Amino acid sequence: MINYISGTIKELKDQSVVVDIGSLGIFLSVPTSIKFHQGQKVCLATYMHWNQEQGPSLFGFEHEFERTVFMLVIGCSGIGPKIALAILAHLGAQGFLEVVSSGDERALSKVNGIGPKKAEQIIVHLKHKVSQLISSGACCYDDSKAKAWQEVSQALESLNYTRTEISQAMQYLTAHHAGADLPFDQMLRQALSFLSKRV
Repeated sequence: MINYISGTIKELKDQSVVVDIGSLGIFLSVPTSIKFHQGQKVCLATYMHWNQEQGPSLFGFEHEFERTVFMLVIGCSGIGPKIALAILAHLGAQGFLEVVSSGDERALSKVNGIGPKKAEQIIVHLKHKVSQLISSGACCYDDSKAKAWQEVSQALESLNYTRTEISQAMQYLTAHHAGADLPFDQMLRQALSFLSKRV
């Protein structure tokens, strides 16, 4: 099993990167490529998924925690890597734990590819496992920060932005402020500023 890949970002697309490791260019699907730039040195945690029709696919993650949540999601019956990536892109790893922990089906159903019924299924299936993950201290879980991100997403929805636009705005915030503890109003202003420039 390939546990991680270390190298230089050679190419970027919407949800994939090519990492140059010297003698090989490795293609990896990622939640979002907006966090990376060409020429950047990276060390990505990886997961190899096998599909009977398409064969092996390699997925890359910025942190071990992100990979852990990805594997938790695809362990849910009927949920594949594509939806797992969409969840991480839209909610982030911590945001997803908050949504499942609080049983917020509405927030989860906003992710592309997930409707109300599937959101309920994921929460029922994973709530106990998420609770165990949080209590184990295996993640840097921050309830207040995750809640603020969720509130920004809900505010954008109330302003009639589409799922795609909201996802792009959340990806922008994740890329530029993932480690910052910004208040809700600042996050919302930056999201609205980002969206206004795309018109």
